[in-house]
Amino acid sequence: MKFAIFNVPLRHLFSIDMNTAIQAALEHAVQNLQAEGVLPSDWNNTSNLTRTKDRSHGDFASNIAMIGSKAAGMKPRDLAEKILQNLPEVIDISKAEIAGPGFINFFLNADQRFTILDQIYAQKEHFGRTTLNAEKRIQVEFVSANPTSSLHVGHGRGAAYGMTVANLLEATGAKVDREYYVNDAGRQMDILATSTYLRYLELTGQSLVFPKNAYQGDYVKEIAQSIIDKDGDAYVQAVADIYKDVPEDIQYAEELDAEGQKIVLSGDKEKHIDGLIFNSQQRLGKDYRVFHQAALKAILDDIKDDLGEFGVTFNQWFSEATLISKIDEALQTLDQRGYLYEKDGNIWFKSTEFGDEKDRVVKRRNGQPTYFASDIAYHLNKLQRGYTDLINIWGSDHHGYITRVKAAIDAMGYDSKKLTVLLVQFVSLWRGGEMVQMSSRSGQFVTLRDLRKEVGNDAARFYYVMRKSEQHIDFDLDLAVSQSKDNAVYYIQYAHARICRMLEKAKSLNISFSSENARQFAVKLELEAETEILAKLAAYPEIVARAANSHEPHQVGNYLKELAALFHGWYNEHKVLSENAELTQARLLLSVNVQRVLYNGLELLGVSAPEAM
Repeated sequence: MKFAIFNVPLRHLFSIDMNTAIQAALEHAVQNLQAEGVLPSDWNNTSNLTRTKDRSHGDFASNIAMIGSKAAGMKPRDLAEKILQNLPEVIDISKAEIAGPGFINFFLNADQRFTILDQIYAQKEHFGRTTLNAEKRIQVEFVSANPTSSLHVGHGRGAAYGMTVANLLEATGAKVDREYYVNDAGRQMDILATSTYLRYLELTGQSLVFPKNAYQGDYVKEIAQSIIDKDGDAYVQAVADIYKDVPEDIQYAEELDAEGQKIVLSGDKEKHIDGLIFNSQQRLGKDYRVFHQAALKAILDDIKDDLGEFGVTFNQWFSEATLISKIDEALQTLDQRGYLYEKDGNIWFKSTEFGDEKDRVVKRRNGQPTYFASDIAYHLNKLQRGYTDLINIWGSDHHGYITRVKAAIDAMGYDSKKLTVLLVQFVSLWRGGEMVQMSSRSGQFVTLRDLRKEVGNDAARFYYVMRKSEQHIDFDLDLAVSQSKDNAVYYIQYAHARICRMLEKAKSLNISFSSENARQFAVKLELEAETEILAKLAAYPEIVARAANSHEPHQVGNYLKELAALFHGWYNEHKVLSENAELTQARLLLSVNVQRVLYNGLELLGVSAPEAM
């Protein structure tokens, strides 16, 4: 029998691709076999349908018989025979056959391979976008670096990855909010504010020994100078008063130990900076906020500019300082549900009851909430905003926070499965075969802005997402700026530009072209290479959906590399603009469809598609 949905050729059903059609046909066969008792009525079909890499094996392959053989109590090939007997006729499938240990291979009709051209023509910039996740409202929180210095190359990876994950989810129909959590209320901001004040004192003529644990970069001096330019010496205090009764700073020996580490002679850098913070706050009173806010604004403005130039934008910049009442609400909720207790003057959360390795302090004996308490309150705020899914993109060094945050979500009565934490590994920069050295608080690190200046936004965005987020990246600066096929982003962009140049040449030769008129000549695309390109184009929506749901942008990047390679290989071997007018039209048609998919894919990755290179 002919399956009803497939009575109309698929070229007229742009919302239905062949993957969906074959899956529906297989499901129809499964239902028949369940009715016959061959398969249990409660059997859950978890099989995969994939595009074949070798077209001699058909266009699609399903492992359904191998997955269902145990439930059916028969060999996979025997079950495959029964599935084939119960498959409805699909108008665009020429045949289905069993291969290997029990795969079912599907072969498309000769003309069906051209329907992808109709789909791309109809959908244009929307091709590849679906409504798969239309019911979801997702918040993606990423970067969220402390506003204490410029963004470094590690932050850049989180920025590129987070933005692309959000783009992909939007491409599958989800409503996505991008959010940056501004840590503007913690100790690091106090260290920055005090560092700025000490530089202010230096610039107004006083001498001091700058703390080893303060922020050292020149940008701190620039912020201090901006305050002087505005208010002069209005906030000057005697250095002796700021350093009064402050514990000694850490002192190191001149020589290193056997492992190459600094030998500590005396002092404590943490207690030293904390003492300076306390004295600065006490001596300045309300004026301390001048330095706190000036430092915050300067760094945050720099971060916003840097990310904006990088094509990374946010719906909201969420201030930690606004969470004061929410912290009380969160801790009260945990207390009412029986998950808080007091010990040694501290208030503890019973996170071990939810799988954490130890309980966590949420309020110190001095009454101050911990960083973790702020995290709990922030996630309570997120959950109360009604998102179906929360995605946090953190640095790999935050791995230990995942269990405790999920524990708090469950303890407050919410479902921690709503939260997905994606970890981003570190980045190493290489130039000339040698690793580029980087450091942090010293202010000598390589910034995201430095990287973008050297290799450009496109290379940075592309190479940042070309590996799984949990894998370390060795970023080859020389490769990223090379103009060769080994530079993937250049190779992809060159394919797009090459097609633009080809169209310009056709116009100069008075070759009139439109996709709509050229469609009638698609049957001229008879080469194996052309069939491969058509199949690759048809695979694009599946790649986007898979990349979105697995949060793996590199799948799109790899796809674009493969499509570009197929195009370049075909173009180099076969003349597009020839004396055969019909073949020229057909090959131009194929080319502009490659151009469209390259453009759509690069856009999702935040990479430009230049018309000339």
